[in-house]
Amino acid sequence: MGSPMTRVFLFGRNFGTLIALSFAVAIPAFLIVHALEPHLVLPALSVLFFGTAALAAIMAFSVRSKKNTENLNLWDVAGGLVITGCAASVMGEPEQVAQLFEHLFERRSHDQ
Repeated sequence: MGSPMTRVFLFGRNFGTLIALSFAVAIPAFLIVHALEPHLVLPALSVLFFGTAALAAIMAFSVRSKKNTENLNLWDVAGGLVITGCAASVMGEPEQVAQLFEHLFERRSHDQ
């Protein structure tokens, strides 16, 4: 399978998927940090991480990625995103989640 450096940097067969998931997380995260008020950032990032983890799990299932391998795979990425989403939700307050959804639905009702 090549040198160890090749295995680390090429992420197996799913390198393109890793790049796509990286952009799927990085671009919305950047927009969330700059568009929302500071107390709404953690709940929004938590929702983003959980959603991206679901996307990674769906991709892993659709490409039939093996679950128990020595190399990093999409199941590992999905698990890492879930853990990161849990950490973001634990560090936030429940009131902040309610304020986030109020903020989102209030904005939609004004747009219509």
